[in-house]
Amino acid sequence: MAEDLLALVVDDERNVRFFLQETLARSGFKVTTASSGEEALDILRDTRFDLALLDLRLGGRVDGLRLLGTVRWRWPQTAVVILTAHGTLDSALEAIREGVDGYLLKPVEPAELRQVIGEAIERRRALARPERVPEQRTLQHGPLLVDLPKHLVTRDGVPVDLGPQEFKLLVHLMQNAGRVLSAEELVRIVRDYDPDSRYEAREIIKWYVHQLRRKIEPDPARPRLVLNVRGVGYTLGE
Repeated sequence: MAEDLLALVVDDERNVRFFLQETLARSGFKVTTASSGEEALDILRDTRFDLALLDLRLGGRVDGLRLLGTVRWRWPQTAVVILTAHGTLDSALEAIREGVDGYLLKPVEPAELRQVIGEAIERRRALARPERVPEQRTLQHGPLLVDLPKHLVTRDGVPVDLGPQEFKLLVHLMQNAGRVLSAEELVRIVRDYDPDSRYEAREIIKWYVHQLRRKIEPDPARPRLVLNVRGVGYTLGE
């Protein structure tokens, strides 16, 4: 690659780390390596990378999926490729759900690795590019109607009094109808804050979800509009 890009390689096998480091270096990357998830977490706390190449199964308490989640909320523009010798449908689906940009099974050939990381970086860049779209003035989902310029919400034509954070939460859910949104993403939208952990994010956002349900659900104890997807996040009901 013509430009110097920063890459983080995390694998608990020394030979694999060496192979990945050498292959990426030949492609123009400046490579940092980590032999454990815990070491990688320390590095990711302060350093943004263009690419993170993560082994799914690591020897310690922090595995590749945990690192993937950390990268997604801490450095959302970083391209992430999962590399594993333990490829299963479940692990692939979990990685895809968390926002992985590429998925490779060991052993991998240099040409295949270069192709996948190139596609992953381009995909992440494409997601970061702003798109010119007409300004949206209203949102509608089922009985809910939002007038964005007026910050007005109605349910079946009846005005709903939402606070600023509840309004942000509802708008983001409506703008992403059909997606399951993580607690970390919703906290960033509602509070403009990066939580330190998934647990902290869930504890923060569930209060705002509770308040929003109380105001827009016919029966907040049996929500039909703002639904929880256990272990993943929240989405709008049909």
